[in-house]
Amino acid sequence: EFMHKYKINSLQETEHVIEKQRMIKDEEEISNIQRACYITDKCFEHLQDFIKVGQTEKEIAFEIEKFFKMNGAEGNSFDPIVASGKNSSKPHAVPTDKKIDVGEPITIDIGCVYNGYCSDMTRTIFVGYVPEQIKSIYDLVLKNQMQVEEELKEGVNIKNITRMVESDFKLYGYELVHALGHGVGLEVHEPPIISSKNDNILKEKMIITNEPGIYIPGKFGVRIEDTLLIKKDNCLRLTNFDKDYVVIKG
Repeated sequence: EFMHKYKINSLQETEHVIEKQRMIKDEEEISNIQRACYITDKCFEHLQDFIKVGQTEKEIAFEIEKFFKMNGAEGNSFDPIVASGKNSSKPHAVPTDKKIDVGEPITIDIGCVYNGYCSDMTRTIFVGYVPEQIKSIYDLVLKNQMQVEEELKEGVNIKNITRMVESDFKLYGYELVHALGHGVGLEVHEPPIISSKNDNILKEKMIITNEPGIYIPGKFGVRIEDTLLIKKDNCLRLTNFDKDYVVIKG
């Protein structure tokens, strides 16, 4: 019985070590994730022309899944989030039968799998025009998202980088209600978790997301997310679809 217990414990220990090793990606892993990110960019480009007023969130989610499968991906890395209008105020919204309307933000959070490796990306886009009340919040989220990207490199402390965003949001009376990001690899959510609870440092060849968001309950939300490769002196953004106001004619 003692041996049995010992085996179970040592097995768990090993799994934990493997998980840690997985945080640093090799060249092949990086190129698979780059490809998944490229397909995700293309999907956003496609959606710009595809989305029309009167479509439902579910119809758009279905189109995303179809696009991935028809463009070289094995499928989604998670169920697509398509959240329009008030639904965008929920960080983990699920697509509904709600129809897209003019003057609404749509938060679209998607990712695909290529050769077993994942991508993860969010854009908040607009239909017809950008409502004035959303502009200041979009600008604040984007400013922080870009600042984080400028700071990311080997040796950066995860807790400090998250605190930077938290304190800037707080200045304007907002809160960062979820983690700033997470590792991406064979799974769409892997260590390291990018949050103010994690006092570890980033290392070269980690692949993480950068996804600040602000949510006004019952009104709207804005999240902007990229997948990034940590390098020695900076980082490389792997998801490159436009981050300025994207307004679809609808």
